[in-house]
Amino acid sequence: MSSPSAGDREKVVSKLPPSLRQQLKIRTAQLGLDIQDAVHEGIAAWRALASAPSPVDTAGAEPYSTWLPVGQWDDFRVSAKDRGVSLVQGLAQSVHLWLEKNPPPSVRRPSVVRRVVVCNQKGGVGKTAITAGAGEALAENPDALYPVRIARQLAVLTDAGAALEREDLPGLGLRVLLVDFDPQGHLTKQLRHQPIPMGGDSLTTHMAGESRTPIQDLVVPIQPTDPEGNGVDLDHFGDRLHLLPACTDAFLLDVRLSTVRAREAALERALAPLENEYDVILIDCPPSLGLSMDAAVYYGRRRDGEAAGSSGALIVVQAEDTSADAYDLLTTQINDLRDDLSLDIDYLGIVVNLYDGRRGYIATSSLESWVDIKDPRVVAVVGDLKEQKEAVRMKQPLLSYAPKCDQAIAMRALAREIS
Repeated sequence: MSSPSAGDREKVVSKLPPSLRQQLKIRTAQLGLDIQDAVHEGIAAWRALASAPSPVDTAGAEPYSTWLPVGQWDDFRVSAKDRGVSLVQGLAQSVHLWLEKNPPPSVRRPSVVRRVVVCNQKGGVGKTAITAGAGEALAENPDALYPVRIARQLAVLTDAGAALEREDLPGLGLRVLLVDFDPQGHLTKQLRHQPIPMGGDSLTTHMAGESRTPIQDLVVPIQPTDPEGNGVDLDHFGDRLHLLPACTDAFLLDVRLSTVRAREAALERALAPLENEYDVILIDCPPSLGLSMDAAVYYGRRRDGEAAGSSGALIVVQAEDTSADAYDLLTTQINDLRDDLSLDIDYLGIVVNLYDGRRGYIATSSLESWVDIKDPRVVAVVGDLKEQKEAVRMKQPLLSYAPKCDQAIAMRALAREIS
């Protein structure tokens, strides 16, 4: 909590149950308020009651300090004595009263499902990791706090993160669908599922107009598992994070799309029945510039009535030269599609992934070149660290496997940039 100016407030020390303290911390963060102001309001409301409310369980209360307006704590002592309750009980009742009077805000949901197309025709840049990490961050529990990395000046990120600082913020609590649009199926496998075998319904058959069952039947939930009893939060994503698995027949998608009517809209037609169930849909695109990529870019176009920057292309690159060549090819394809079909296709930004400044001049100078582009701008720099590789090996979502690691913190910052 912030320290007030001298003479304005005074520091007071009491005790508070850990659970109540955590609820207070989360609720003030959700509402964008200062904890000391909440305690001040709670005490004022408690003193204004005609009589003390029902007792609060204070078992296990621990030392707690805050800053209150000068004189409020003395007045509170008098009120607690008059009501025959201890200072600890009175403070607990005050905080509980404030929590009742200030319920958590509702999750802010978009009026039109947001569609994020995670792309780059170059393989190996980490599109799958960014798709999964951003989706996980968007779906995290809104009633819990998570560390988020805030970049104050991306232009100086070449200094190994010197411009970065952390802040604990509530999860975004959005309903998220991850779509594995890559026939290699890495996203599906990394999240402990298997690609759909050939011969059955899949995203490919739905795009080709040959499906026999609803596409909803293909969607599976993503939940962390804890086989070794390491204290993983099994409710981290609730029922908000789902996956549409890849299918091995996706290698044939471009051939099948060549005969489909209005093929650029095939992905949109296939996913339309799912859109009302989600706030955000992220597409993990294949390393390709074929017809399937056209369909993905078309799906991310700005729709009638949709605000600019709500949906669009999120381009994943690395801090090396071959990513720059691939970027030029991809943006040329997107811009050609814009012109040929008269579409509004927004760039949501560039993610520089797997960055390690210790690799020297090639990495640092390349990052500076990405930052210099400005439009689209760099919205995240994600380090090349071990936790992501470990999560893949364990087939666990990164943000539940290692929720406090630097990569998880960066993913939360990215989610807030694109949400």
